[in-house]
Amino acid sequence: MKATYQKYILNFKRPSGTSRGVMTAKETWYIKLENDGEIGVGECGILRGLSTDDRPNYEDKLKWVCNNIQLGLNTLLEELIEWPSIQFGLETAFKSLESSNQFNLYPSAFTKGFDAITINGLVWMGDEAFMRKQIKEKIEAGFTCIKLKIGAIDFQTELDVLKSIRKEFSKSDIELRVDANGAFSPEDALEKLKRLSDYQLHSIEQPIKQGQWEEMATLCEDSPLDVALDEELIGVFSVSKRKQLLQTIKPEYIILKPSLIGGFHNSTNWIMLAKQNNIDWWITSALESNIGLNAIAQYTYTKQIKVPQGLGTGSLFTNNFDSPLIVKNGTLQYDKNQNWNFNL
Repeated sequence: MKATYQKYILNFKRPSGTSRGVMTAKETWYIKLENDGEIGVGECGILRGLSTDDRPNYEDKLKWVCNNIQLGLNTLLEELIEWPSIQFGLETAFKSLESSNQFNLYPSAFTKGFDAITINGLVWMGDEAFMRKQIKEKIEAGFTCIKLKIGAIDFQTELDVLKSIRKEFSKSDIELRVDANGAFSPEDALEKLKRLSDYQLHSIEQPIKQGQWEEMATLCEDSPLDVALDEELIGVFSVSKRKQLLQTIKPEYIILKPSLIGGFHNSTNWIMLAKQNNIDWWITSALESNIGLNAIAQYTYTKQIKVPQGLGTGSLFTNNFDSPLIVKNGTLQYDKNQNWNFNL
């Protein structure tokens, strides 16, 4: 078996803002496997500044993986425990290699075009007019669940945007989720969550920065708004530590990003632990290209979870690869009439 890797820069159609800053481009890496004429490809979806494997020697690790591919998937995954984005890419590449069609990793009614995955419409941070414009576009596109990034502009302005939505659309019309990306301080977070709860929100993701377990546990206990853990799961490698985290914080939801938590085997482990602790969950992409998004969507469909997932990021880039993935009427669909165009 031969393994190679390659870097690729994804360019955003328009600058995308979060509480961690504005992004105009996103780096990603691909692992390609070749064996007896078969080809497998996987995406190592690193997010600089967020991924726990954002290290200066990232490319050196990819090179090591390719030079030691003969060790096999299981051994490599063990060696890569602190490199979750490479775990994800490698796991996907092996799955792709084993498939009769390198992009059909988890054959299902979804990949046959018979069923779809309900997703949320993502609204990026920006000035009030920009956020309102995005919301209008999402509603007109048929989304019944909208997720707003908050925490970077004036809080009152964000409340006014939510208020304007609720004036026109009730809770039964539009489900609203917000994502603070850890922007609130532990001291003012509860008061902000109380004010946000006036607008019948579904949940808030990561209100305070990760690593503050006791403060987050208090928030989950006292908040009138359901709390979902996102960044909190990053870098928690051992099963015992994962159990401890969930049992300490007791969130209503956890959000799984396979690129950030170590692929599908680790996602499955988190799901099992969440069920054991009566915690609900959903799955979200992390700005991968259509290669990574395709793998995540197919895996997600196998879980048969009905709440909206966070899988609508494929259309953000000017230079994404053509694929059968399309967003239509608030769902992610697989259009078999569309072809892949992955040339690297």
